[in-house]
Amino acid sequence: MNKSNNSGIVEQFVNTVMGVKSGNQQQSLNTSIATTQELDIKAVLVYILGTILQILVMILVLLGMKKLVMLIDNNSSFPSWVSTLLTGLFFALLSIRSRIFSLLDNTRSRQTYDQVIRPRWSPPPLVFPIVWMIIAVLRVISSVLVWQQMNHQFLVLPLILFVVHLALGDTWNTIFTVERRLGAAVPVVILGPWLSALVVTAIYWQTNPIAGMTLSFSCVWLTVAAVLVFRIWQLNGSEPLYPLKLAPANQ
Repeated sequence: MNKSNNSGIVEQFVNTVMGVKSGNQQQSLNTSIATTQELDIKAVLVYILGTILQILVMILVLLGMKKLVMLIDNNSSFPSWVSTLLTGLFFALLSIRSRIFSLLDNTRSRQTYDQVIRPRWSPPPLVFPIVWMIIAVLRVISSVLVWQQMNHQFLVLPLILFVVHLALGDTWNTIFTVERRLGAAVPVVILGPWLSALVVTAIYWQTNPIAGMTLSFSCVWLTVAAVLVFRIWQLNGSEPLYPLKLAPANQ
C-alpha cells in the first residue's frame, strides 16, 4: 500500500513539474478523423508559421535576457553568481515550458500514447516525463556552460539553435499528442526534434566539450523515441506520412 501511495505521489510530482495531464486532469484532445487521403495544406502552413513565430519570440526573449544579464554583470552591487543563477533558471524555464511561447496547442497528455497500439518494448507512460525531466536538467547544465563559454552572450548560434530545437519539439507534440496525426509525426520527429538534437549537441560540443557530452544523452533518448513513433505508426494503420484533412468524428 505504501509503495502504491509513494508511486502515486512520484507520478503526480513528475507530471506536475513537466506539465503532463493525466487521469481526471486530461483535457479532451482532438476527436477528429481523417476522411480522405488529401493533404491538409492549412495544417502544414499552421505548423510552419507556428514554429517560426515561436522561434522568433524565443529569440526576442534571448535578447531580453542578454540585456538583463548585462545590467546585472555591470552592477557591482550584485554578486558574480547572480547572473549565473538567473541564467540557469531561465534555461530551466525554456527546457520545461518552452511551449508557453508557442501559439499552437501543445497540451502535454498521455491520452494518445495510452490509446494507440504500442510495441511490447515501449516504456510505460510515466517513464517519459521522468526522462524528460532528467533531460531538462542536462539541457540547463549544458546551456549554462555554453553561455559561460560565450562570455555571457545569449544571441549566439549554439543557443539560437537550441531554441529552434525546442520549438520543433513543441510542434511535433502538437502533431502527435494533440492532433494524433501518427503518419505526419514520423518525418517530423526525424527531421525536427531528432535531427536538431544532433546538430545542437554537435555545436555545443564544439563550443564546450563537456556541454556536448552532457547534452548527448538527449540524442540517445530521441533516437529511441523516433523508433517508437515509427513503430506506433506501423502498428496503427500506417497512414500517409503527411497531415490528412480531418473531419469531426461525430459527423
